[in-house]
Amino acid sequence: MTLGAARGPRLVCVASLNNPEVRDFLQQGTRTGKLSYLAASGRPLVAPIWFIVEDDSIVFNTGKDTAKGRSLARDPRVSLCVDLEEPPYAFVQVQGEAELSEDPAEQLRTATAIGARYMGHDRSAEYGKRNAVPGELIVRLRPTKVIAVFDVSGLRASHLKWVADLNALVLLAGVEVL
Repeated sequence: MTLGAARGPRLVCVASLNNPEVRDFLQQGTRTGKLSYLAASGRPLVAPIWFIVEDDSIVFNTGKDTAKGRSLARDPRVSLCVDLEEPPYAFVQVQGEAELSEDPAEQLRTATAIGARYMGHDRSAEYGKRNAVPGELIVRLRPTKVIAVFDVSGLRASHLKWVADLNALVLLAGVEVL
């Protein structure tokens, strides 16, 4: 479902991460996710995470004995928000349940893939080995609801690209703009 005028924010509610626009947004660059979960006292907590999208899940790793790891073992309900912090501004929120695994081969594979995304392929093996150790968890966030809002500012990305290209040309030409 898409709502909003051509120049206003577009809201997309989908049931899976297989929506191409949502998936592309989540996989673009090195955006971090902000994971919300509940402390034992019921207090809401938020932590930044590195993640990858696999099949219909968000995958990340965390320590089993961290506040996050203990919380996810106790209560698997979580929400993840990934946002674009510059115009045209956008975000995807993934609500769901976390499934935990300690499979060593899977730890190495997923930690290496996450390392490749955030640190580059040349350092991915290093990060994979660092994070595929006893006491680490693989977390698969299985979505129950996905909400996406694109173009929050109402400025189309094509318009913003045109402005950026124009600014680059002005800089190249050495023209001073008042």
